[in-house]
Amino acid sequence: MIQVSEKIYSFEDYCQYNYQSDNHYELVDGKLVLMNPPTVRHFLLAKFLEMTFDQLIQKKALPLICFRDAGVRTGWRKSRLPDVFITTKEAASELLDESAIFQIPPLLIVEIVSPESVTRDYRYKRSEYAALGVDEYWIVDPKNETITILLLEEGLYEETVYNLSDKLVSRLFSELDLTVNQVLVSGNM
Repeated sequence: MIQVSEKIYSFEDYCQYNYQSDNHYELVDGKLVLMNPPTVRHFLLAKFLEMTFDQLIQKKALPLICFRDAGVRTGWRKSRLPDVFITTKEAASELLDESAIFQIPPLLIVEIVSPESVTRDYRYKRSEYAALGVDEYWIVDPKNETITILLLEEGLYEETVYNLSDKLVSRLFSELDLTVNQVLVSGNM
């Protein structure tokens, strides 16, 4: 994570920022922060989870939509780029012709931990997503071979850490039939 400039950006400036490259930036305390390009494993894990969520949404004909590469406003001068998140179709339809940065809390967010994002994913984003009111937050940690699922209870997250053979339990998708190992294996070629 590299800070790009000392200039302080408002959220509105961030939404209008004209990227001169394919780089992705988060807005943290008004500063543009360059996000390192993900690894292939990271992309594969995110793609697998997106496809899994899409299948569950389609099977139940839920009025939900799954996104990658879209933003979530987490504060006055903060906006994050979750790896995967789920929101309502109604919320998405309100942004059809605007920057894909959601200002209402998604129902579920997934972050995939990379070596440089450990503190950001486990600490900063955890507190930002709880304050925003994100009901369910998953932290997929390939190195530690765990998935932590945090459920919002009275403004704070209650966490459950799942190991390889553990079946994941989701509040949003009660019919989910997936183990940690199945998710992590999807990151292999």
